[in-house]
Amino acid sequence: MINAIGYAAKHSYSRLKPLEFERDEAGPSQVEIEVLYCGVCHSDIHQVKNEWSNTVYPCMPGHEVVGRVSRTGADVTAHAVGDVVGVGCMIDSCRHCEPCEAGDENYCEGPNSWLATYNGPMVSAKKAPDGHNMYGRDNTYGGYSSVIVVDQDFVLKIPATLRPEVAAPILCAGVTTYSPMKHWGVKAGDRVGVIGFGGLGDMAAKLAKAMGAEVTVFTTSKDKRDEAARLGVQVVMENDEDALKSLKSSFDFMLSTIPEKHDVNPFVALLKRDRTLVVVGALEPLAPINNQAVAFSRKSVGGSLIGSIADTQEVLDFCAEHGIGPDIEVIPIQQINDAYQQVEDGDVRFRYVIDMASLQAEHAS
Repeated sequence: MINAIGYAAKHSYSRLKPLEFERDEAGPSQVEIEVLYCGVCHSDIHQVKNEWSNTVYPCMPGHEVVGRVSRTGADVTAHAVGDVVGVGCMIDSCRHCEPCEAGDENYCEGPNSWLATYNGPMVSAKKAPDGHNMYGRDNTYGGYSSVIVVDQDFVLKIPATLRPEVAAPILCAGVTTYSPMKHWGVKAGDRVGVIGFGGLGDMAAKLAKAMGAEVTVFTTSKDKRDEAARLGVQVVMENDEDALKSLKSSFDFMLSTIPEKHDVNPFVALLKRDRTLVVVGALEPLAPINNQAVAFSRKSVGGSLIGSIADTQEVLDFCAEHGIGPDIEVIPIQQINDAYQQVEDGDVRFRYVIDMASLQAEHAS
């Protein structure tokens, strides 16, 4: 067993605090990774607070993990000791269902769906069709920790030209926005609208622009207009009704990155005929769609869930090739509870990343 330490919450109403625990040593096909950096995702906050009513405690978040391989199993061929690697939202899937065999592990249809990097199987044994937990564990501990052990098939290679701390949020925020743009065929010359301009929206705007699209971001924060100008994208205030009317039927693709319940109907009107608006930021039920507005122009409203392992590697390589990445603020783990509050208050531009050396220092003391 490996002695480890991380930060975890024991209840929905408690703060994240240090927790000592044990991880299994790397098996034949697994790699042991010393965690260097871990991004802070809004999903971490939802999960810690049990806002999706599925949290398993203790909850140790972190699915934007970058680290250095410290040990490999006997059968590992994809990674070597010393490699800088990443771990995103998944650490396993059933491997045998139709989506898994097609390379879409994030849509795994196995009895427990995919195994999340933290919080265990996406479908608990109690809700599985056969009442069985194929992964043999109800909880998993994520990247707010000193070490993580993952099967080689779910470990990503971090390009040498990407700073590891910048690469971390790409493992979730990057692939969550890249995957739907790839799937719905965003291309050079398209007009793309990004709804919400936080951590996801920032990455979406940068990725779409690098794809050659003309990008407009929609935000409620006047403070973010300077950031949009810096990126070379247009900005529209969400409550500017005249501006929204002037943009009717003008977008080839729209992506909603708002991380909570919201109304997408005002933006459906901005789509061209036969075009799609995809929601990635919110997992809650949304306001009903006005089907008349959809049907009269054969528009679609869809959803997308993170991205596959192949998509994640692809977006890492894409960001390295185009010299793009999230704007980050690196913090010590001891500031994580304050960081959560600032994320909820919308006071961070745009992504916190934890320097896990701060955890090691605390443990040593």
